[in-house]
Amino acid sequence: MISTATFKQSSITIVGTMLNGFLGALFYILVARILGPVEFGLLTISIVTLTLISDIADIGTNTGLVRFVSANLVNNKDKAMRFLHLSLEIKLIVWLLTFLLVFTLSPFLATEIFHKKELTLALRLVSFGVGGALLFSFATSALQAFQKYFLWSGINIITNLLRLILIIFLGYSLKLNLENSLLIYIILPFFGFFISMLILPTRKIFSARKEFSLSKELFAYNIPVAIFSIIAAFSSRLDTYLSASLLSVREVGIYGAANQLAQVMPQLVSAIGLVAAPKFAGFQSREQMLTYFKKLQLLVTGICILGILSIPLAIYLIPIIYGSSYQEAVMPFIFIFLAMLVFLFSVPVHNAIIFYFGKPAVFIPVAIGHLLIIGILGYFLISNYGIIGASITVLIGTTFNFVYPLIWLLFKLKK
Repeated sequence: MISTATFKQSSITIVGTMLNGFLGALFYILVARILGPVEFGLLTISIVTLTLISDIADIGTNTGLVRFVSANLVNNKDKAMRFLHLSLEIKLIVWLLTFLLVFTLSPFLATEIFHKKELTLALRLVSFGVGGALLFSFATSALQAFQKYFLWSGINIITNLLRLILIIFLGYSLKLNLENSLLIYIILPFFGFFISMLILPTRKIFSARKEFSLSKELFAYNIPVAIFSIIAAFSSRLDTYLSASLLSVREVGIYGAANQLAQVMPQLVSAIGLVAAPKFAGFQSREQMLTYFKKLQLLVTGICILGILSIPLAIYLIPIIYGSSYQEAVMPFIFIFLAMLVFLFSVPVHNAIIFYFGKPAVFIPVAIGHLLIIGILGYFLISNYGIIGASITVLIGTTFNFVYPLIWLLFKLKK
């Protein structure tokens, strides 16, 4: 068994993530049913673009925040506050630049890249929504660094619950459309950020001085994180963009529905990583790390087995949940869900490399390899097999993301 504290922390985050995932799934299910595959396809492209830009604009700040705040919180609390202050300032500066760029380029992106002029307004909303995503991820990463897992779960649940309530209200009043669905998705992260700032030591964060003196230390770690994160952010969504380019909006909507139903697993990855990251960052010996690693691997293996056993039930429920117009989502869901289980299984390996060994640069070739797999193989499979080809590509790419770091870790431990 994992130590009592860690097991309790993992239990809190997993239960919170399950509730959060359930609320998030209800949001997408209701929106998909009300809007239909075509408008839901446009919403899918908009949300994928928002998360892609947000991941790129983060430039590795969340990972650096967790590592350095966790490492300094006990012995040098003032330095930890300075890292938090610096991280928040970086996010605000990057958001301003991103907003100006994306807002200006929205007509070009809609017509020339996506070939869908009706996306112009949605992309302009996305430019604003990037700020909410950046600020919300700052708040949740800070709660992670402070190991406030119950509050982390609570903030996520409240945010998703309010988003769901607003969608139900608009759906009931027959006023739900692409733009206000996206607007609801965008606004709630801002709310979550402001609530989190009431919980965090905000006064100490803002009163911390000389935070820019830590820039060199932060960016020395963040640069390789940012490189592989940017490549990984693009490659992990390239399947959706290729589908948008090669297939109809309706097929993109069906693929988006299958994809969203499988997102409970990435949320579990976040929940377990929430506990694991500061633990790996704080270990002082390899023996401590390996003991924790083995127990954590046992935990994720058990969850993966339960996930595999749940697939037949999900296949039965998909047409009932989404409606008969989404029947074609069944096969893509199976492959995407298996890919997400591989992603979950790789959590101990990834966290050990990034947070214990402090070697995020290992994931740069991983990200490049994944990009090539999704781009080249994905183009061929999507062109020939449609959304099923897209989902198979995701499974192959996720498997590569696990195998390469595993080989690196095994060689490192052997030495």
